[in-house]
Amino acid sequence: MTLEHLLILLPAFFLIAGLYTSVGHAGASGYLAVMALLAIAPETMRPTALALNILVAAFTFYRFAGAGYFSWRALWPFLLGSVPLAALGGSLRLTTGTYYVLAGAALALSFGVLAWRAYERPPTENAADKARIPILPAIGCGAAIGLLSGLTGTGGGIFLSPIVLLAGWAGPRHTGGITAPFILANSAMALIAGTATWASLPKELPWLALAVLAGAATGTWLGLRRLSTRWLLAAMSLVLAIASAKLILTA
Repeated sequence: MTLEHLLILLPAFFLIAGLYTSVGHAGASGYLAVMALLAIAPETMRPTALALNILVAAFTFYRFAGAGYFSWRALWPFLLGSVPLAALGGSLRLTTGTYYVLAGAALALSFGVLAWRAYERPPTENAADKARIPILPAIGCGAAIGLLSGLTGTGGGIFLSPIVLLAGWAGPRHTGGITAPFILANSAMALIAGTATWASLPKELPWLALAVLAGAATGTWLGLRRLSTRWLLAAMSLVLAIASAKLILTA
């Protein structure tokens, strides 16, 4: 990773972390998008995204739980299905072309989700509301998302939140309270399972970590106070669409 890369990544990762944490996500798909645009090697992209995801998801979980938007009853079915499959996905070694296709598909879905989040009309919600998570469907969804998150180097939150919201199982902020610890667990398992990839973590990781933590502090503050991020999410969805096309065409 060159100095030029770092000078681009620091503000970009700050912005991405701010955007994603405002809705309870950790930003892996956004980090992947920017690294793809800079042509950073895939063997560096995945572990870097996972490491930053762990840090940001832990902070986001702390903020959303502190605001009363966390329920263990709503979380554990998803984790039961996802954690073993995230470990499996993280241990698999993919060819460069296969990785680009999977990551590109993940980013394309992320683009769709963020575009939808940008233009949806959020319902009224408060911390006293309860998430209504059916156990068996949640376990099945968690398993599928866990495998995909381990393979692509994302925490899976970008796939989980639209399912929860579209199914009407929880409101946006309660969904964030489920999504952040879900991302944390899956990212940790995927990184642990892929121990051989740790050597590919860039030496600039501490600087990137500071950037995403600053972004997370800003994003969670905005998100928990109901400040609209509609226009920012729309802009980020465009970035993801471009990066997704670049990855798929490169493969």
